[in-house]
Amino acid sequence: MAPRLGLLPVAEATLPLYAGVDLGGTNIKVALVDDRGQLVGFHTEPTHASRGPEDAAARMGRAVLALARETGIATTDIARVGLGSPGPLDIPQGRIVRAGNLPGWDDFPLRDRVSDHCGLPVTFANDANAAAYGEFWVGSGRDYESLILLTLGTGVGGGIIVGDVNIEGAHSHGSECGHLIVDTSDTARLCPCGHSGHLEAYCSATSLVKMADAAIAAAAGGSLADAVRGGEKLTPILVAREAEAGDRLAHDLIMEVACWLGIGIASLMHVVDPEAVIIGGAMTFGRDANPVGRAFLERIREEVHRRTFPTLAANTTLRYATLGGDAGSIGAAGLARLAGR
Repeated sequence: MAPRLGLLPVAEATLPLYAGVDLGGTNIKVALVDDRGQLVGFHTEPTHASRGPEDAAARMGRAVLALARETGIATTDIARVGLGSPGPLDIPQGRIVRAGNLPGWDDFPLRDRVSDHCGLPVTFANDANAAAYGEFWVGSGRDYESLILLTLGTGVGGGIIVGDVNIEGAHSHGSECGHLIVDTSDTARLCPCGHSGHLEAYCSATSLVKMADAAIAAAAGGSLADAVRGGEKLTPILVAREAEAGDRLAHDLIMEVACWLGIGIASLMHVVDPEAVIIGGAMTFGRDANPVGRAFLERIREEVHRRTFPTLAANTTLRYATLGGDAGSIGAAGLARLAGR
């Protein structure tokens, strides 16, 4: 395991320690954190999903034990493990029900198998819910009592935290914000889940690429179209680059995503009334450090203000996440800490 800069020395950590595992379709991330959410150990490795869930469960369990050895602590110093997984899940039973980006993993008892391999109790959660708790605990939501996190990537993930409670729902499908219905028209876009009109069909990296591809196929001009026709791969990064360079099509596509996201956020705000709405994930266009990221957030904010009650518009904070790719593993550890209280 490669060393990671910025880790807290274990001698300075506040005990007990917790491990957090973030299972993704591409990578597995494992964090060891102290009682204040500070990182004392970190590991990442490929998921190798094609090898099957049992192989991955074994490697996740071994990674937790290896982090303990590397930091010079006993396994018994780890109070509990948190595990965030893509779903849908059966959280009480600790099972993946249907893992769309992990073919062949359906109906697998992931929680218990990871526990068997590391010898520690495991708290199971949806991966986006875990990321939301990470931001709530030690990230951009740490000053709030409630928040909604939306993660923009290949899909749109969501998590809702209210008063230190992770909203999982009666059937383990709570906080599935990406499947909020924003378009009921006959021409509504199809979501990868098979239903039409969901937020994910309008605000994911996948949807942005589809929108751009359709516009270019319809003979759109400009630098984005020229780059694609010249052989560059059409990605959100390319769209963001050309938007920053002044390409009108690229700018308009990103603003369309922001508009739809604002519609979804307005609906969520009227249901939950959170103190903050946090935007994270890979498709955030450089966030506050980039003019495209700033314009994206401002367009979302404009749409939210146009569609919400004045009190909500004036008092709900809308901002970017700060933990980046660490949110899921830190949040999973945080949920383990919460479960152990």
